[in-house]
Amino acid sequence: MIATLITVLDLCGVAVFAVTGGLVASRKQMDIVGFALLATVTGIGGGTLRDLVLGVTPVFWVQQPVYIAVCVAVAAIVFFTAHIPESRYRLLLWLDAFGLSFFCVVGADKALAAGAGPFVAIVMGVITATFGGVVRDVLGGEIPVILRREIYATAALVGSGAFVAALVLGIPGVAAALLGFAACLAIRGLALQRGWSLPVYRARPGRSPDETDRR
Repeated sequence: MIATLITVLDLCGVAVFAVTGGLVASRKQMDIVGFALLATVTGIGGGTLRDLVLGVTPVFWVQQPVYIAVCVAVAAIVFFTAHIPESRYRLLLWLDAFGLSFFCVVGADKALAAGAGPFVAIVMGVITATFGGVVRDVLGGEIPVILRREIYATAALVGSGAFVAALVLGIPGVAAALLGFAACLAIRGLALQRGWSLPVYRARPGRSPDETDRR
């Protein structure tokens, strides 16, 4: 049951992130090839880095080309429908939140399946959830969402951490996956709605030479 759920979450995450890639391409007025490129690198980018770091070969989309097919199909749909939403950017952020929530669980689960420990699995969940969006924004000439003030990577960290912790505590896999997904989506969604952010570093004046000498 958990394997089926993870596969569903994985495909949903790829499709949703592919949509966000297509929306960025529409904002930049790219052609259909540009749509396909951004949709694909966004959909598979995080999982590709995860598999390479874990030494999983071949990477998931080479073994199962259906992931590439999903990205290309989504890109074609978005190419003809991107003009419909009233605010493409707002839609992009919310779809990205769902993709983040799907992938933080999938990434952690696949890391555990590859033999990684709980800590590494949590890190892999965050990488899987965030890297595709970084590539999308860089190629699309946007400021990466992960660098903005609203809580983003932290939501993925909480989601993957909740999933792994639930498994360690003996909670059934399906419940653990749903818990991780819900935790990430709730935090990211509230951050979008209310502008939540973590405290940032504030520059402080340096000590004068006299103060340094006295120490």
